Amino acid sequence: MLISLDWLKQLIHIDKNAEEVGALLTGAGLEVEGIHRLEAVKGGLEGIVIGEVLTCERHPDADKLSLTTVDIGTGEPSQIVCGAPNVAAGQKVVVATVNSTLYPTGGEPFKIKKSKIRGAVSEGMICAEDEIGIGTSHAGIMVLDTDLPNGTPAAEYFGLNPDEVFEIGLTPNRADAASHYGVARDLQALLKTPATLPDVSAFKVENTNRTIAVEVENTEACPRYAGVTITGVKVGPSPEWLQKKLRAIDLSPINNIVDITNYVLHELGQPLHAFDADQIKGDKIIVKTVAEGTPFVTLDDVERKMKANDLMICNTEEPMAIAGVFGGKKSGVSEATTTIFIESAYFSSDYVRRTGMVHGLKTDASFRFERGTDPNMVITALKRAALLMQEIAGGVISSDIVDVYPNPIQNTELSLSIERAHQLIGQHIGTERIKTILTDLGIQVKGESETHLELSVPPFKVDVKREADVVEEILRIYGFNNIEVSEHMGTTYMASFSKPYPEDVTDGIMDYIADQGFYEIITNSITNSNYYKPAGDAEVAGLVKVLNYNSEDLDVLRKSMVFSGLEVLRRNINRRQRDLKLFELGKVYQRLEDGTTKESRRLALYMAGNLSAESWKQPGAKVAFHDLAAIVQNVLRKLNASDYETQPLQPNPYMKQGVAYVKNGTIVAEIGPIDAGVAKFMEVKEQVWYAELNWDYLLKKYKANLVGEELPKFPEVRRDLSLVLDKNVTFDQVKHIAFRTERKLLQDVNVFDVYEGDKIEQGKKAYAISFSLLDKQQTLTDKVIDSTMTRLMQQFEKQLGAFIRK
Repeated sequence: MLISLDWLKQLIHIDKNAEEVGALLTGAGLEVEGIHRLEAVKGGLEGIVIGEVLTCERHPDADKLSLTTVDIGTGEPSQIVCGAPNVAAGQKVVVATVNSTLYPTGGEPFKIKKSKIRGAVSEGMICAEDEIGIGTSHAGIMVLDTDLPNGTPAAEYFGLNPDEVFEIGLTPNRADAASHYGVARDLQALLKTPATLPDVSAFKVENTNRTIAVEVENTEACPRYAGVTITGVKVGPSPEWLQKKLRAIDLSPINNIVDITNYVLHELGQPLHAFDADQIKGDKIIVKTVAEGTPFVTLDDVERKMKANDLMICNTEEPMAIAGVFGGKKSGVSEATTTIFIESAYFSSDYVRRTGMVHGLKTDASFRFERGTDPNMVITALKRAALLMQEIAGGVISSDIVDVYPNPIQNTELSLSIERAHQLIGQHIGTERIKTILTDLGIQVKGESETHLELSVPPFKVDVKREADVVEEILRIYGFNNIEVSEHMGTTYMASFSKPYPEDVTDGIMDYIADQGFYEIITNSITNSNYYKPAGDAEVAGLVKVLNYNSEDLDVLRKSMVFSGLEVLRRNINRRQRDLKLFELGKVYQRLEDGTTKESRRLALYMAGNLSAESWKQPGAKVAFHDLAAIVQNVLRKLNASDYETQPLQPNPYMKQGVAYVKNGTIVAEIGPIDAGVAKFMEVKEQVWYAELNWDYLLKKYKANLVGEELPKFPEVRRDLSLVLDKNVTFDQVKHIAFRTERKLLQDVNVFDVYEGDKIEQGKKAYAISFSLLDKQQTLTDKVIDSTMTRLMQQFEKQLGAFIRK
């Protein structure tokens, strides 16, 4: 939001410079992100002042030059050599002082220096209008008729003072400051100087020859609607002062009528709309919603299909404008317009926000209506616009003000505990100071007791609904920097945090993965529904759709992390970055059969290309399943979730094969290659290994309890077995049978060789497996070891049909 300092000065007396005002506003919650200097003429007439010629004599060594002394307000007169024929003693003139820079009309800029001209010292320059860039005449110096004191800046005399424009980062809760008057209200409290509304007392109804009736059908969407008619106007360019005001806040002038509505909007914060009254069929305005799909052409020549809950401004036959958002093509002001109906209304922020989002329309009016405007400013703004139109475009007011306001919006009544206010502020600032701040902000103090203030908050304070909101208003004016920090700070409340804190656990795992050479990516949770369509209708049915999407490529919330990562992989691979290890912690969304939506977090890992770059020592090795599985297993181990079972992955639309890690019946991780068809569809030209971990479940089950044990005093024993098994028997099955058979002595089971070939029966495979045994109480004897291994072999033969190679 842009705010002009010159404009502010029309509403409140300000004796501070722009930087000081900017600091005040920032401290009060209106963050000034930048201050831009706006010059009416190039150079801003900097260093050019009004002077008075005290003496004027012929130059002793030049017939066409004059030697003058000029008072420029510095105390000592300056001697200036002048070549103009019309210079004379007693004149008020324009003087460019030493070190000032002139920007002449049609010429190059030059700097004024103290110099000698034909032997005489010259300390400045008496200027013609073309020499300072405000005209084209060079017939002689400018002679002014003014009583301004010598030394007054010339910019002040010509009304060409440079403006300072504040760029304010307006937060959504500060709708009350979305105008110059709104900012002036804050300055009123900060500077202890009253802000004044423009005078509208001259408003007068000349006749009632062109009355436009108003009917509001939907008073929920439009609590207040007012308007007035002006006849005999002449549409044309705006005067220079009005154009200058609009350009200062980066608005382009259009015509005098439209410019006035924009001017009042930015001055008072009340959006207005001007209709060509001759286009109001039936001389009646009806504020209502229209049928679903009703076509309507807006001012930008775009036909839009209206929704059933879009509020429209209609005549007796057709819509004319989208209420609070955008005007219509047919009813807009044109050069042929002679009669104007000015609309000033208070629309529901919910209706305007919904309509603006559905149709992708954002205007200065909708920006304010969405956040909340002041219903009490409706008539003031209407009168202000009408008077300006009379002044600039002519015409007479030809109707009474129509004001449909069946249920006036009341002030919010609040009770403020003085003790609670001081407690929240953190410092005792006194009841009188609190009352002064609130009064300066427009909040009425209607009653007072020893413990409480009874307050009446006007509707323009849309964000002040609770006691804490009132305290925030007090604090931002009193100044957060003025609150002393106590050496014994305390709190009446401390939020509880789960132990271990989930984010600390998450950060630790993220650091581990990054240490393994993975790069973290952060992608959009909104994705393209077309990615899921090849998987069938069932997959598409589970998508969560975005209702008001702005792009066909971003119309659903992602159901899986797969496609987000593949987009990143594709971009990198296409730029010849093929050896990739990426990870992301993000959310996925799914619509369930009952219509509800499930949201959960997933940790996704992607590997493609070579595990390490090729070098003279070794060729590059392609990433394999076990490279990614090792990372996942270590993550599970760090989360104390290593007591999982492995199962073949149930085929899904993204991975046709792989391994699932299951804990207590819940899948905690899945690993496998991305299906070749999916990779081809996404234009990824490398095999991608993918893992997805159920992060919410893992964090929920994580426990940080660590149990320390003394190092064993007795040696560990290893025994190896060679088992011939059916091909479909997994090592995980062997491992689980071993630990169920021997729970006390068995410490570890490891497969160190697998053989499939012509030396064993077809359909079989051979596992070479090591078993680590340990008794923490005594040294293992051969008898115990042999007995244990015998029991293990018996169970392998019984449960798996294993053949033990001895």
